Formats: sequence, C-alpha cells, structure tokens
Amino acid sequence: MKEWQNAFANGALLKTAAARKLLPDKIKYRTYRVKGNFLFMKEKIFTIPNMMSVFRILLIPFILWMFFTERYYIAAGLLVLSGITDLLDGFIARRFHMISALGKALDPIADKLTILAVLVSLCFFSPTMIALVAVIVLRELIMGIMGLFIIKKTGTTYSSRWHGKASTLFLYLTMLFNIIWSDMPHALYLTLLIVTSAIALISLILYFVSNIKILRQANINKMTD
Repeated sequence: MKEWQNAFANGALLKTAAARKLLPDKIKYRTYRVKGNFLFMKEKIFTIPNMMSVFRILLIPFILWMFFTERYYIAAGLLVLSGITDLLDGFIARRFHMISALGKALDPIADKLTILAVLVSLCFFSPTMIALVAVIVLRELIMGIMGLFIIKKTGTTYSSRWHGKASTLFLYLTMLFNIIWSDMPHALYLTLLIVTSAIALISLILYFVSNIKILRQANINKMTD
C-alpha cells in the first residue's frame, strides 16, 4: 500500500475518475482522504452485499408471520429467498471486492437471527427441536465469546469458513422440511435433527481449534513486536 500512499500524496489525483481507476481492485470500494504523505481509506458502508444482509434481517418477521398464519409454502419461499441472498452477497462481495468489516459482521448476524427465529418457532410444533436450538445457542455463545477475544487481540473480523456454510445449509434444509412437511416420517425427522446437530458441533470444534491458533499467533506477534 505504501507505493499508493506515495503516488497519491498530493491528493489532487484522487479528485478525477481516471485516477480512481488506477487503484488496485481491492481498494476501489473505499473512500479516500489524503493527509500529508498518507492515503487514508474508509470502507463504504452502503454496498450491495451489506444491503442484502440488512434485507435478510428485515425478512425475518415476514417469514414468522407467514409461518404462524399457516401459509407454510410462502414462509418456505421467503426462507429460500433469504438463503439465496446469503449466497449472493458473499459471491458479490468476493467477486467485486466489496468485502468489508461491517459485511463480515452483518452476514453471520443475519444468518444467526434467521436460523434462531425459525427454529424457536418450530419448537412450538415440534418440542424435540429444542435439542437443536440448544446446540446452536451453545455454538454461537462459544464462537461469539472467542470472536470478541480475537477482535480485541487482532482488531480483525474473519469470514465464515466452509464447515460453517455446510452447517448453515443443513440447518436451512432441516427448517424447510419441517415447515412444508408437517407429517414427515418420524425416522426422517430424527435423522435430520441428529445429522444437523452433529454437523453444527463439528463446525464448532473446527472453529474452536482455528480460533485458538489465531489467538496464539496474536500473542506470539505481540511478544515479538
């Protein structure tokens, strides 16, 4: 980044669209301010991925409304829409270099709120679903606490990993099946519940190990500074 700081040190070049095109793709989606010999960058908040995450959060009450008024297929459709936007916002963020710290926080928040809201609602009709809710709440508590420690130690937020996405996929499938298939065979219901809970626990273990490594490395870096 140093060469770009030096190249734009006078600030005048940043005022032209042509100059902005010279910037590397990874820093195009930023706002710029030059002071002295430094180029300061501030991430843009109103990006398409961030707006899609906000949309998913706003969609939650409508999913619950459709569910509790027994319009199950509409509720399922809205849940699918939420899942599709979850996939799209990540793709858009990576493809068009719109990844931001806010987006890394908003995306999992939207996921967690959607999943917990729907699972708790399903508990009113399938009490054994409480077991899966307990697993998810335990996972999110542990990951949330570790995430705060990581932010405190490194000042960085990390994107979700493949096993987290796999867990989310199985959670969405479990929710969809339970919403649209009220007379699902009990054996299939238990299988979905057990497999989804197991994947969530495996994801927790993998996240835990990965986060421990990050914290250890942060301590090593602090000691060597």
